[in-house]
Amino acid sequence: MSETIPQLADETTASAETTTADVAPEETTSAETATPDSAAAPESARSVTQLEEEGEIAADYIEELLDITDLDGDIDIDARDGRAYLSVNSSQDSNLRLLSKPETVNALQELTRIAVQAKTGVFSRLILDVGGSRQTREAELSQLVERAADRIEGGAQSAALPPMSSYERKLVHDLVAARGFVSQSEGEGSDRHTVITRA
Repeated sequence: MSETIPQLADETTASAETTTADVAPEETTSAETATPDSAAAPESARSVTQLEEEGEIAADYIEELLDITDLDGDIDIDARDGRAYLSVNSSQDSNLRLLSKPETVNALQELTRIAVQAKTGVFSRLILDVGGSRQTREAELSQLVERAADRIEGGAQSAALPPMSSYERKLVHDLVAARGFVSQSEGEGSDRHTVITRA
């Protein structure tokens, strides 16, 4: 029986929710034990040009939102690992932090994906970051993995993390593999989560 690792105290439940748009193929760990999510087709056929086009459409959408809300932000576009990445940051003291809460970023990401899909006709796996929110979330996931690893090293057979999106589970799989443990995704829909065991 696996021990469940509770979410961090300041972590919002919204950042752990999985939406239909988030379901995507999982990358396996070095031990090839991560379970793939079967609800979406592989996105490896997407070219860098197509991903950059997604990024441009998304940037226009976010820029219009920033204008409407009278917020300042610099937008950077990147394309890697079969996804378009959009980062919104500000070099000056602005109210951009109003949009950087995890639940707000997730909602904006879904709206941006819909805007991209409306123009391209293709499902988008775009990742949006506002004010370093993704980096903050990655640090939280690292702490969860550390706590899970400590429990296993302390004698637990396995440790289950809270449900989270496919993108976050991919990050967890990488963190777990780097620690020399094995992870796999279990459950369905909004209950899909990662279970960590010894290699």
